[in-house]
Amino acid sequence: MAMLRKVNATEMKQRLGQYIDYALAGPVMVEKSGRPLVVLLSVDEYERLCAFEDAFWARKSKEAEASGWASEAEVAALIERFNREEAGA
Repeated sequence: MAMLRKVNATEMKQRLGQYIDYALAGPVMVEKSGRPLVVLLSVDEYERLCAFEDAFWARKSKEAEASGWASEAEVAALIERFNREEAGA
């Protein structure tokens, strides 16, 4: 990943097109009053991070299920049973 470029919000507003171009090569951190506010990313980088996060949580879910945690179907059945019992109470 390219080096993180930093810019203050005022300059970002004045040169938005330039910083969009920079974001295609690497992330751009926008600061306001000297504090990080947002990061501008290319769509490709955003989608890569989303895919990475999805894969991470899928792995964690499988690990949890393998260690004895309830599966998604089991949780759904428990919720359905609870709702039926509550409705009958």
